[in-house]
Amino acid sequence: MTGRPPTLDALQAGIVGCERCPRLRTYARQVCQTRRKAFAAETYWGRPVPGFGDPRARLLLVGLAPAAHGALRTGRMFTGDRSGDFLFAALHRAGFANQATSRHRDDGLTLRDAWLGASVRCAPPANKPTPREFANCLPWLEDELRLLPRLRVVLTLGGLGHNQLLRSLGLRLAAYPFAHGAAYEWKGFHLLACYHPSQQNTFTGRLTPAMMDAVLARARKLISAQRPK
Repeated sequence: MTGRPPTLDALQAGIVGCERCPRLRTYARQVCQTRRKAFAAETYWGRPVPGFGDPRARLLLVGLAPAAHGALRTGRMFTGDRSGDFLFAALHRAGFANQATSRHRDDGLTLRDAWLGASVRCAPPANKPTPREFANCLPWLEDELRLLPRLRVVLTLGGLGHNQLLRSLGLRLAAYPFAHGAAYEWKGFHLLACYHPSQQNTFTGRLTPAMMDAVLARARKLISAQRPK
């Protein structure tokens, strides 16, 4: 990818207009045409989904990819699905969000000192991006890291997002293995890991609200210990 975006606004526009993965763009068009019955009357966003949050964020959360009938429908990360219900409720409890729900792009939600990104910006079939699709999206995450000047803590949500973050930093995956609650330091950054707030994890008790709260509390503590810029 040439011509790295100079600002977050330029980055957002670049993500929305991205056409680097034909399989994912084809899948998005199919999802928008068929739609889920509950959302049959809605117009789906249908494009790659940019990051969202506070440009002065000291916390970056890195998820996997937009959900086909969540962020691909609403156009905002973790918005309109069960994973987002769990995550935004936790962010609100931790003081990173002004409200506990995230239904659509114009619902008044704002993030405080936090930014939401992803490993892949398009919804993948079966929620499984290919290695090539991960590689195509990697520059967007690299640019987010570069364009968030106050960033101090990166929290990965799930193993795939964790590994993509390590690739964006040029780190060996084996040296920073994913595990829930894992914490690492790298060149002034704190790297934290958490299970993804998917229904497979939250409905089975693998990830509980208390576990999510503990990870966010640790992120808050690490941010507070940093001298403000």
